Amino acid sequence: MESEFQTVTRPLLFLMLCLVQWAMLLLSSHALARTEHLVYFSNTPYELNIYKIHGTIPGKTLMLIGGIQGNEPGGFLSADLYADMSLKKGNLIVVPRANFYSIILNHRGPHGDMNRKFSAEDNTASMEDRIVTELKKLISESDFLLNLHDGAGYYYPEYIDKWRNPLRFGQSVIADTDEYCIPGKKTAIKLKEIGEHILSQVNPHIPNELYQFHFMNTRTGAVDSIHEEQKKSATYYALTVHHIPSFGVETSKFLPTVELKVMYHNLIINAFMEYFGIIAESPGRTLDTPILKYLIVSIDGEPPIVTEPNHDLELYKGVSINVSHVEANYERGLSVDILEHGSLNDFRKNIVISKDTSIIIRKDNHIFGEIAVNLTGAGPLKPGAKAFATVPEKVEYFVVEAKGHKILLEDGEILELTKGERMKILEIFPKGMPGITVNFKGFVGDKINNTGEDRGYEIDTGEDLLKRYSLNNNGEYYQVLVSLEDDTVLARLIIRLLPQEIKQPG
Repeated sequence: MESEFQTVTRPLLFLMLCLVQWAMLLLSSHALARTEHLVYFSNTPYELNIYKIHGTIPGKTLMLIGGIQGNEPGGFLSADLYADMSLKKGNLIVVPRANFYSIILNHRGPHGDMNRKFSAEDNTASMEDRIVTELKKLISESDFLLNLHDGAGYYYPEYIDKWRNPLRFGQSVIADTDEYCIPGKKTAIKLKEIGEHILSQVNPHIPNELYQFHFMNTRTGAVDSIHEEQKKSATYYALTVHHIPSFGVETSKFLPTVELKVMYHNLIINAFMEYFGIIAESPGRTLDTPILKYLIVSIDGEPPIVTEPNHDLELYKGVSINVSHVEANYERGLSVDILEHGSLNDFRKNIVISKDTSIIIRKDNHIFGEIAVNLTGAGPLKPGAKAFATVPEKVEYFVVEAKGHKILLEDGEILELTKGERMKILEIFPKGMPGITVNFKGFVGDKINNTGEDRGYEIDTGEDLLKRYSLNNNGEYYQVLVSLEDDTVLARLIIRLLPQEIKQPG
């Protein structure tokens, strides 16, 4: 006969076992979610970055190729947003910049069109061929392929005008055929059916009829095809060799902004992901203007120095420099070009400087930073001598922590705070300048040894300020001065204190 204890504990044990199994399943599923970042041909103009994103729940794999033609930014900037994505279900293989060399030059293909190199046989004759070989391997791991482009004009099934007709590519989802019968099998890939479903999901979100997408069949394999060159494309290779649904996605080069191209690419990609059962947990980033903060540069193997956009480098002829790090608001798509030295991408390379030059920083093909390099003598760097960064004539920015944020303020700007709010002077730009002091007039940071340097101190604007040092001695306006040792003022920030609001009773 069962005891009362046994009667009670058996359901409890069963519940505990279920909880343990559920926890193990949860842990194992989360272990599946990960991102692999692979880099080929690193620190060269052909650097190839690949992101394999695995979802929490297993599923199909969609491959995105961007930048196979370097003058089509809508494609590679859109693909770049998906490299940071987290997935709930399924997988992504993202190649944001398949042809980085052509992107840097803003050229379709300086050494030929990379999207015409996907023959069935592998070829390693050129760097472009080697990259295509890697892309083919990734296609073999995928269940679907989207190749992202920007095309001239607007595709339309009927002739409207010069830029809107069946020979244009912009605003289209492209397949090599309407339906592909897999050799030796009775199944067929219904590309037109898939493509038209995608358009039915996307076009209602595009109010301008000109910008709506159309399905385009290039009839690549047909005897009378006018697009026979597409037989060497990535989509035709994926379809006919690996028998996976593959599409080209083209936004129009005539769209008014790059942001609009990226948005339309994203609409199409998201619709394909939903159709293929690939579910996102988080979106990618939005597009921000590239901003160079600083470079880390080593000179003749000496300890690295921080060099900012307003600093020139002054060196002796024959020294080598190595840019080991670019601090910017982007991590991908960056290249360093020491003009008339090295190659298109001199990132992390020792480059011997033979004449005056500039270090150019690019995000894709957009130059967003430049640091001049000036030679100061004809001889080599002498033992014990050091190259140095010049000090700019003025300070451009203050970085202040206030109102729960880090705030960037220009020289001469006024920061308004309510009296009693706390603030902190964090830094100035350019930073690393020798012999300068950042002094909040009317505040004493170090009361034992007052050097006048007030960066890094938390300042209570209600309790810590001396009214007699305010402008007009009325406690409303205070100055933060950046000065040299000879009291030359390089920059000025004004702090205006507003009176606290008095709450009326009731």
